[in-house]
Amino acid sequence: MDIQKLKEFSAPYYKDKDIMHNLWHIELVEKWIDRILHLGNYTVDSEAITYALYFHGFIYSDEEKIKQWLTENHVRNIDKILKISWESQRPEVPETLEGKILHDAHVLEGGKTYLVVKTLITGSVRGQTLTETVRYLKEHVIDHNHCYLPETIGLCDKMNEYAKQFVDELEKGIL
Repeated sequence: MDIQKLKEFSAPYYKDKDIMHNLWHIELVEKWIDRILHLGNYTVDSEAITYALYFHGFIYSDEEKIKQWLTENHVRNIDKILKISWESQRPEVPETLEGKILHDAHVLEGGKTYLVVKTLITGSVRGQTLTETVRYLKEHVIDHNHCYLPETIGLCDKMNEYAKQFVDELEKGIL
C-alpha cells in the first residue's frame, strides 16, 4: 500500500471541504480507528479500512473514479473497500467488522466534546445563527448517532449525554 499515493489521490476531494471535513478529519478518524482496534483487540484488513477511511468523504459522489484509481493501482479487494466506505456513511448497521470500526470511529471522532464543537463550527461555516445550529444539534445530531461495537456504545452514550448537558446550559444562557 502506497499511503502517499492514496493521500495524493484523495487530497483534491477534501481541499474545498469545510475545516471539519478536510484531511484533518481523516487524521482524527484514523486515531479513533487505532483506539477501537486496541480496545477490541480486533484483527482486521487494515489496508482495506485505510483505503475506505480516505474514500468515505467522497464515495457517494465519485465511486467510479475511486474504482478506476484502485484498479489502476492494482489494489486488491476493491469491492470490500467500497463496501466499507459506504458502510461508514449509512445509518444501517454495517455488515463488515471494518465497516463497524470505521463507522464508529467516524461517530466518535475527536471525543465527547468534539460532537458539539464540530456541529457549532459547521453551522457557522454554513451561515447558520447560533440558535439555528443549536436547534439542528438537538433535532438531527444528539442521539442520532449510534455506535455498534461493544467497546464504543458506551462512549457514544457519554458523548450524547455531554452534548445534551452542554446544549441545556447554553440555552439557559442565550434564551
